[in-house]
Amino acid sequence: MTSLLRRTKPIKAFPNPAQIPHKLAQTPTPARPHQNPCPSKLQTLNPSRVLQFVSFSTQSSSKFPEYEMPSVTWGVVQGRKEKLVSRVIICDYLKTLGIVPDELENLELPSTVEVMRERVEFLQKLGLTIDDINEYPLMLGCSVRKNIIPVLGYLEKIGIQRSKLGEFVKNYPQVLHASVVVELAPVVKFLRGLDVEKLDIGYVLQKYPELLGFKLEGTMSTSVAYLVSIGVSPRDIGPMVTQYPYLLGMRVGTMIKPLVDYLVSLGLPKKILARMLEKRAYLLGCDLEETVKPNVECLLSFGIRREALASVIAQFPQILGLPLKAKLSSQQYFFNLKLKIDPEGFARVIEKMPQIVSLHQHVIMKPVEFLLGRLIPSEDVAKMVVKCPQLIALRVELMKNSYYFFKTEMGRPIKELVEFPEYFTYSLESRIKPRFQRLKSRGIRCSLNWFLNCSDQRFEERLQGDYIETEGVGPTFCVGGKLELPGSEIVSDEEDESDDEVLYRRTVCL
Repeated sequence: MTSLLRRTKPIKAFPNPAQIPHKLAQTPTPARPHQNPCPSKLQTLNPSRVLQFVSFSTQSSSKFPEYEMPSVTWGVVQGRKEKLVSRVIICDYLKTLGIVPDELENLELPSTVEVMRERVEFLQKLGLTIDDINEYPLMLGCSVRKNIIPVLGYLEKIGIQRSKLGEFVKNYPQVLHASVVVELAPVVKFLRGLDVEKLDIGYVLQKYPELLGFKLEGTMSTSVAYLVSIGVSPRDIGPMVTQYPYLLGMRVGTMIKPLVDYLVSLGLPKKILARMLEKRAYLLGCDLEETVKPNVECLLSFGIRREALASVIAQFPQILGLPLKAKLSSQQYFFNLKLKIDPEGFARVIEKMPQIVSLHQHVIMKPVEFLLGRLIPSEDVAKMVVKCPQLIALRVELMKNSYYFFKTEMGRPIKELVEFPEYFTYSLESRIKPRFQRLKSRGIRCSLNWFLNCSDQRFEERLQGDYIETEGVGPTFCVGGKLELPGSEIVSDEEDESDDEVLYRRTVCL
């Protein structure tokens, strides 16, 4: 038995696998699946020698970038003392660059200064400054090859120009922590599902990069669902997001719904409101308490009738977000001083054409000066503007042509222009000339209102009639809306239009 024991001892002491007998080499002991194969030399060392070997291996591998070893091994490879020492060294290095490392206290840092230097230099080449890094120092915890390069590569792939990547990271540095597959790609897929064009994805994300951090089943889905529920066409959601991507980050209960309910309470039907939002999604960004309600109260204080508020907003939705009090005060003073229009007349002008709020005063004066130059008294010019505010937005060249035809071919007195200033708003070549020639050939003498303020079909019916209809008070002229003629049942080709449709036509026209 003693001899057998002595013979077994040399078998464990083979320093080199080549010295193992042939039969033993043919039948090696299989390794356990969960164990990593180690050099045979390591198998002969005691536990203290094993720790020394691991420490040596760590030091020898420190010349390689940290992204070549899994981050989960940092705590294993480095002992607690070594980690504290390396953290102090890295923090001192960052302080020399002007970076405040206070927020990095609970962040896992690389094991060497070389790796941290690589990260800082990469971010600087991207266009970020030390101040930008200090704004969000947690970006220094991102590996160049594991985090930064994959994320930037994906952003460039979806349409963000390489020259804009630095600005993108500056605006939303949290994107560097994101997983391309788990977080970024699903958001892009969601946007494409809303019919956002592929070429517009980069533009949308540059405008609102925080979208990449939203949960798909959260605010984005609920805001879209609510807009569809009030009548917004699903096909228009994509263009709305492209125009104003911030709507995807708005909460329905606190932002979107209160605004919609308030506008509906003013008399705007949801159908018309939906059309407005489709064309001008940025209206959702108007603060209800600080902007919208004060502007509505301002309109009322300047004499706009409450029943006309819906029409004013439908014609000029931007009025909800303007600094309205200052603009209305300035324009009212200008109209009173230059055009001799009193505050009540100014209110009627705003009701018919609210765009005047944002119209430059030198633009307003050009057609007014043209009318005054035709020896029309200033009082009559004021009446013409109140009755047809669209006059002050016309091109003077077109007005000259229409006026020349009125004086030379039609030979009518100026009084008719004062009574029907809408004459200047009609096309000379497509409406005024052809209809006047038809009347002249038949020897019919009638007012400007009678032969201009009607559709082509109605004009033909009037020519074929044996009598001339009695004229009433005259039509009201509203931008984009149908003409309403008091005392006459025949208004337009679409007689049974609802009020909603009238507002819709005004909105679309604008």
